[in-house]
Amino acid sequence: QLQLVESGGGLVQPGGSLRLSCAASGFTMGYYTIGWFRQAPGKEREGVSCISSSGGSTNYADSVKGRFTISRDNAKNTVYLQMNSLKPEDTAVYYCAADEYSNSCHPISGMDYWGKGTLVTVSS
Repeated sequence: QLQLVESGGGLVQPGGSLRLSCAASGFTMGYYTIGWFRQAPGKEREGVSCISSSGGSTNYADSVKGRFTISRDNAKNTVYLQMNSLKPEDTAVYYCAADEYSNSCHPISGMDYWGKGTLVTVSS
């Protein structure tokens, strides 16, 4: 059964850091483009970052550029999102998703498989 499981969320103070993990089971993640997305209360889901299957291409939302870093370890079937200098507006449920046929994480509706999300709360 194909599954994505996010972990690493939690409560952190502004300026702090978290590392999210997205672990895949039931398929070889190395063949997929992987994206991180987030959804804050009352807002639409938005793209945060995207990494190609090889890891050679990455992109970021303007709101997180310079603070977040996406990476992948295909041997471990896992993608990471290192989040530094966190702000209260980063508070959201963070999801990872996989796309088998595209090198892009856009549109969001085009992603093939989704995890259930992990909650990140940035608050003092």
